[in-house]
Amino acid sequence: MPKPTPEELIRKTFARFAEEEILPVARRLDEEGKFPRWMFEKIAATGAYGIRYPRSVGGAGGNTTQFCIMVEELAKASMSIAAFTAMQCLMGTNFLFEYGTPEQHERLLKPAIRGEKVASFALTEADAATDLGAVKTTAVLKGDRWIINGSKTWITNAPVADFYTVLCQTDKKKGLKGLDFFLIERSTPGLYVSKKFEKLGTRATEIAELAFTDVEIPFENRLGKEGQGVGNLMRILAVIRVMTAALSLGLARAAYEHSKRYCLERTQFGKRIGSFQLVQQKIANMATDIWASHLMTYDTAAKIDRGERALKEASMAKYFASETACRATDEATRIYGAYSYSMEYDVQRFYRDCRFLLFGGGTSEILQTIISRECGVY
Repeated sequence: MPKPTPEELIRKTFARFAEEEILPVARRLDEEGKFPRWMFEKIAATGAYGIRYPRSVGGAGGNTTQFCIMVEELAKASMSIAAFTAMQCLMGTNFLFEYGTPEQHERLLKPAIRGEKVASFALTEADAATDLGAVKTTAVLKGDRWIINGSKTWITNAPVADFYTVLCQTDKKKGLKGLDFFLIERSTPGLYVSKKFEKLGTRATEIAELAFTDVEIPFENRLGKEGQGVGNLMRILAVIRVMTAALSLGLARAAYEHSKRYCLERTQFGKRIGSFQLVQQKIANMATDIWASHLMTYDTAAKIDRGERALKEASMAKYFASETACRATDEATRIYGAYSYSMEYDVQRFYRDCRFLLFGGGTSEILQTIISRECGVY
């Protein structure tokens, strides 16, 4: 019998963890709508938060494929838990790892990998999301201190985070080359965190606004060289998108498996509903889309792991997989019929959670534009 690959072991480990630790409480966490610190710590004990990082900072030395497998299995059980885990593993800590000082690594990065501190990533503003040139939050250098003013919105983990990676404008005249990321700790005077947003889905992942009023941070809290914020973001954009594709794949699988099980249990006109051709068509379409999403996601992840450019493929994978998740969750509600409208069945949670996937990592519309550009249309 061949020895399991690292990827197979990771899938088995996190599939078991999700089934034993997350599934039994997923519905309750959704109903409570609060960040479950105890679950965050349980996930930390698996080594999840360091899966992408080298052992020198307490990580596992894994790759993008392994990261995607992990978040897929978590998302299959709970999109909320998968979302805050992905934030901790990628956007919330990546720039600190790449550009932080040794002191910042010891004080913030390593504790975050151990699950002792919560990380967040603050890019979006009221008038700036896809359009990064519209960012208005400013960072002005005065002596050896940066002074931050402005606000951010729709920030994942904001209410519970210990530190934030924040995109700021340092020179308006330079456009996108006048944007940089900064490390700002929660305890810094002048930083205000709003109350959490009440959301349709991913309710156990807390989101809020941030406001900065003359927030002073040290010079070394700029993460990366001057003017390279957007360029540095572009370098991990493919990872963000393929990760979102993996989240989508996990949710689509959950909707498919619940639907398939219901087809074998529910009877109408003296027959199991799985015997009806229209229901069979729905299941067949789900299965086909999921398989295509799987192939696109992991082919792209492998390309990233080989060090190849994968912006087009990652955009395709995220676009197709997120739309697959939304189609699958919608079809699941149709298969369940009126029961899908009941809070007693998980398909209503899947239906609510899938909307999150249409925005994170780029909307379907902007991704179509990027894909067409990468194909050479303009």
